Amino acid sequence: MASAVVAEAAAAKVRGEGKQMMMMQKKNRIQVSNTKKPLFFYVNLAKRYIQQHNEVELSALGMAITTVVTIAEILKNNGFALEKKVATSTVGMKDETREGGRMVQKAKIEIVLKKTEKFDLLMIANNRPKAAAAEATNSDDKKEKGKQ
Repeated sequence: MASAVVAEAAAAKVRGEGKQMMMMQKKNRIQVSNTKKPLFFYVNLAKRYIQQHNEVELSALGMAITTVVTIAEILKNNGFALEKKVATSTVGMKDETREGGRMVQKAKIEIVLKKTEKFDLLMIANNRPKAAAAEATNSDDKKEKGKQ
């Protein structure tokens, strides 16, 4: 995904925005890779970003596009997020795997999701079963110790 940042910075440099672009990396942007982290790492990270910034921008190149769409659908279907914007484009970048490092076009997607009204309630509900299960386990352990 570093190549995505480099390609975006190169495009910004062409437009004369090089330094501004590097300084203004969005704090609520997640650049998704389908090889580095598991799917639910990104789902949970997106929830945290939505909690902090009220929205999150998911972006990916090439084969990782399906992963971004899946993350967005999981968040939408579970009531955590609403779709605010979807943008597709192509990005030119050098392909280091081929001879001569030719320029190739890669598909890019950006999906912006915003917080739903019931987001906070859902987050509380999601965290409650874990706490209740931990409490039940602790009380069972205390009962077992009392029997001995």
